[in-house]
Amino acid sequence: MLTSGFERRHGRFATRPTFAVRMARAIGFWMALAAGGLIIGMIGYAATEGMGLADAFVNAAMILSGMGPVSELHTTAGKVFAGLYAIFSGLIIVIATGFVLAPIFHRVLHRFHVETGRDE
Repeated sequence: MLTSGFERRHGRFATRPTFAVRMARAIGFWMALAAGGLIIGMIGYAATEGMGLADAFVNAAMILSGMGPVSELHTTAGKVFAGLYAIFSGLIIVIATGFVLAPIFHRVLHRFHVETGRDE
């Protein structure tokens, strides 16, 4: 195995349990990134707009998912935070998607490179 945790190009194909562990790890990273991003958003909305827990949660969740804010923003600090948080959320989505798709793409591409042992 390489330092990336994936097998080499001409190595044996990973077993299903190994692939399941990789996917569980990737989904765990995705969940940690989403939870971290959500907490950052909730703290930011509470600090800049004085929102309560429920309002901060719904606004942060909607921006993190790409839907946009729910409540109207009243302060300049809140508007600046919302803009920066939207940019941050876009990056989080791309990074998290990469974590989840990497094991899948690797498995598909590795399938094409496994040597069959036959002379062709």
